[in-house]
Amino acid sequence: MAKSDSKTTTDHNTIKEWVESRGGFPATVKSTKDNGEPGLLRIDFPGYSGEDSLERIEWDDFFDKFEESNLALLYQEELKSGEESRFCKLVSR
Repeated sequence: MAKSDSKTTTDHNTIKEWVESRGGFPATVKSTKDNGEPGLLRIDFPGYSGEDSLERIEWDDFFDKFEESNLALLYQEELKSGEESRFCKLVSR
């Protein structure tokens, strides 16, 4: 498998390490929060489009909702050019 191919994981340590190594953090879509509980989960990277619609949350809250929603992270290690990729998407298991 080439490094530009996508991978899928449910491992919390792998997800946290991948996200943080790229300057990202766990977030929820502000408009979907309910009684303090995270709504739709996202991974946010500062300087991209989520600035107004996303709110940073703690990893524990993210992973509680991640498990409850039966999600996995689809991600890419690097681009074909060899640059580090920020491509990721939360998908159903």
